[in-house]
Amino acid sequence: MSGLILKLSPKERILINGAVIENGDRRSRLAIMTPDANILRLRDAIHPEDAKTPVRRVCYAVQLVLSGDTDRDDARRKLLRSIEELSQIFVDDDSRKLLDSASHALVDNDHYRCLKALRMLLPREERLLAAGV
Repeated sequence: MSGLILKLSPKERILINGAVIENGDRRSRLAIMTPDANILRLRDAIHPEDAKTPVRRVCYAVQLVLSGDTDRDDARRKLLRSIEELSQIFVDDDSRKLLDSASHALVDNDHYRCLKALRMLLPREERLLAAGV
């Protein structure tokens, strides 16, 4: 494994093992070589008060694992159950593929890939909620 590669925009902030780090004035690229480092891109972070919908709540739970606020092993079963519940709502093929990808990522301990797949459901969830489905 070559590690996690982060490409940061100017002034972008990330959380690494509890420390907020801000990039300088230029774009940069960081290679995180420690496999169990807790890293969260703050521009992607969902604030607790914004975790009001089913997909946002699951994304927030994955985010807590990435930030190191929740133990990976303790959260796995609950997250897998939550993703299964989402699969009862999102029944189209594309959404099912994203949920399947999120589940596999969790099983593989790849929480970044899990969060990425779940975040792709956010616009769909907004449309469903706006339509009153």
